[in-house]
This record gives sequence, structure tokens and C-alpha cells, in this order.
Amino acid sequence: MTFRLLIDGELVDGAATLEVINPATGQMLAAAPRADATQAERAIAAAKRAFPAWSKLSFAQRRAYLEQLAEAVAARADEFARLLTQEQGKPLAQAKGEIFGTIAALKYYAAQELAPKTLRDTPTERIVEQRYPLGVVAAITPWNYPMLLMVLKVAPALITGNTVIGKPAPTTPLTTLLFGEVAAEILPPGVFQTLVDGNDLGGLLSSHPDIAFVSFTGSTPTGRKVLGSAADTLKRFTLELGGNDAAIILDDADLDTVAPRIFKGATENAGQICLAVKRVYAPRSMVDALCEALAKLAGQAAVGDGLQQGTTIGPIQNKAQFEKLLGFIAEARAEGTIVAGGERQEGEGYFIAPTIVRDLPDDARLVREEQFGPVLPILAYDDLDDAIARANDSDYGLGGTVWTSNVARGIEVASRIESGTVWVNKHLELPFDVPFGGAKQSGIGRQQGIEGMEDFTQARIVNAALA
Repeated sequence: MTFRLLIDGELVDGAATLEVINPATGQMLAAAPRADATQAERAIAAAKRAFPAWSKLSFAQRRAYLEQLAEAVAARADEFARLLTQEQGKPLAQAKGEIFGTIAALKYYAAQELAPKTLRDTPTERIVEQRYPLGVVAAITPWNYPMLLMVLKVAPALITGNTVIGKPAPTTPLTTLLFGEVAAEILPPGVFQTLVDGNDLGGLLSSHPDIAFVSFTGSTPTGRKVLGSAADTLKRFTLELGGNDAAIILDDADLDTVAPRIFKGATENAGQICLAVKRVYAPRSMVDALCEALAKLAGQAAVGDGLQQGTTIGPIQNKAQFEKLLGFIAEARAEGTIVAGGERQEGEGYFIAPTIVRDLPDDARLVREEQFGPVLPILAYDDLDDAIARANDSDYGLGGTVWTSNVARGIEVASRIESGTVWVNKHLELPFDVPFGGAKQSGIGRQQGIEGMEDFTQARIVNAALA
């Protein structure tokens, strides 16, 4: 299949090409078009030209375009899912789930509208808050959920009247390019465009005076760079960054119920989720049983090519992350006790068996840093207040979970966790109408919900005297 960039309504070749590797084989999957600075400038200029007409459309008119996009993606859902598995690695069933989520997100945001809010209406004055679009949006997305995370930026940006340039991660550009191919048949020129780079155009986008807003999802170190480069133009931005999410198991929890949920929360998408369970705090008396249960689940997992029937955990998406995880495991073996996994799988792909580690000190890298893979440390605690303090002793604050048989107690504990989202007795539930975002160095701004839509707009207060 031939892939092309979408620039100013045309599908065009890149200035160069980029090899896309199938992580299940370690071999080249396709050649992606790679844009250069000249093509990026052309895309920015096209988006700027398209903005006035697009922003003047009504919400209902823009809704029709997004609904057509949703229908067009749905018509090619199987093609999208298979391509997603090949470039990202996740099992096909999970890839289909991501594509269904993408379609649902387009439909959800298509139906939304930011209506003016009357703040005061008296015989002498009327004060109204209006929302208007910002302009050109750069949507910069990571490699773990390349379709869903892209559309969760594109859909609210488009429905509120902005034009968008989508820049996927260099290792997973193909589904975004396919989405651009679909969009080329539906959206006016310049309204949505795709740029693929080798991680060399992000600075141009985030510092460019004609980019009004940067929506970035990725690592905290890269997020700092985005924040710095956006400063000179004081452009608006949202940053959804890394997490080191703690799961706290209370002493009244039922491990038979909790262990499978924690295992899923730590290993889904091979652990490559910003909001995945990254470290577990359990009462010391429960650690042995918990480790035994998690080790059993790890042994039952089927690690392999996501296109193979029965696979439950796919490969690590790219070689750099794969090697980083092997380093975490080597250090964990030296500092703690590996009770399951701890080995790379045979073959050319980037496969790591789900790994459970115990007896690590709190200053171990696997505890302090974000692993972003199926390697999970189990940490014992003797006092709940101490466990909460240790969970909060992190530069990150994206999410967290509390597990208990007493929901009221769980909510009380959750209310002491310094994170943007904390679940009680469930995990990774992110309804489109509920905003989320990070605390501390896990991000700035909100995504999803009305609050996430409002981030793509500017508030304007109209204050009128009536007498």
C-alpha cells in the first residue's frame, strides 16, 4: 500500500521516506512519506487560509462533516484495525477496540456544541460568555494509541471551528496517513492535514507564530520541550504527559477479584498506556498471595504477534522502548526478586514476557520512573498513611487506583491521592464526557468533556449596558 501526506487538500509524497517497522517481526512494514520544513510551512499556510471559512460554519454544518468522517472510517474499520496491529503491535481485538473508540469519538464530538453562557441578565446589563476558535491546531500524538489519541484531539478541535495539522509518532504514522486519505475526500482543503517527521518538525510547529494551539500527548521530557518552544508566542497548549500511576490495595480487598484487574491494568497494550498501573502498594500480609496470583496470570498470558489468534499481549512498539525495558528488568533483577517473566521472548520481534517484581527499594528506577511496559513492581506497606505518602512521593500525577471492599473507604483514600484521575474498584474508564488531565509533571490542561473542548477555544466576555 502506498501512503501519502495530506497537504492543502492533496495527497502528496514526502520530501523523503521513513521506514516503519512491524514490532512483531522487527522487519520493515512500509515506507512512510517524510515531510520536510518546506512541506510543514505549506501545511501551516494552508490551514491558516482554510480557517476563516471553516470557523464561520455553524456547529450543525461542521457536525455533518464529522459524521461523514465517522461513517467513512467505519466503512474501512477492518483495514484500519489490521494496519494498526501491524504498525503498533497490539492484538487485533484491541486494535478493533481502538478503531471503534475512534469512530465513537468522532460521533460524540460531532454532536457537541459550545453555546454562549449568560452570566448576568438584569434590567440594566447583560453579560455573556462566548467561545470562539483559536486558529490552527497542531495535534502531536504518541505511538501507543495512534488513532484514538489523534482523533481525541482532532474531533473537538474541528467541531469548535479550528483547523488541524496531525503529526503522528514516527514509528506509527500509517493509520494517521490512512485517516488523512479518508479525510481528503470529505473535508475542505487545509481543514485537516497530516505531517510525518523523524521527530524533527515538532519544534517548528510548537514555535511557529501561525500555530495557535498545540495539543501534545507524549513523554514528560518532550512535553517540557513543547512548553519551552511555545513560550515565545504565548500560544495555548495542552500537555498530556507521562504517569507513574500507583494502585493501592486496602486490607479489606478481595484478591481473587482485584488481582486480575490489576494485571489487566498493568499489561493491556503491553503496558504501554500513560494511565496504566505502574506500581502496586499492598499490605505486607497480602504481598505473597498477590504475587502468586499475578505470577499465575503472567504465566497464562499469550505473548505474540497481534495478528495471531489467541494473542493477549503484543510486542513492545519500538526497539528503543524495548531496550529501555530490558534495562529496567536487569536492574530489578539485581535489586529485587523477579517472581514471573523477566525475559525477552525468542524471535525477531520486540517481545517481553509480563514481569512481576517484588522486594524493590522505593528508590529503584522501576518504582521512581515510568516503565511504559509490562513490568510491574509490588511494594509492601505496613501503614496506610505511609502507603499514601509513598504513592504521592512522585513527580507524576496522572492517575491512580484504590481497591477495596468498602467503597466509601476507597473514596476517602482516593481523595488523598495527588493525581488528575483516581479510580476506585475499576480502571481505565475514560468516558468522552468526563475530562481528564495530569497533576504535577503529568501535564497541563484537560482533555475530553466540555472542559477539553473549551481548551480549543478562547473565552470572550460581551458586557452590554441595557439602560
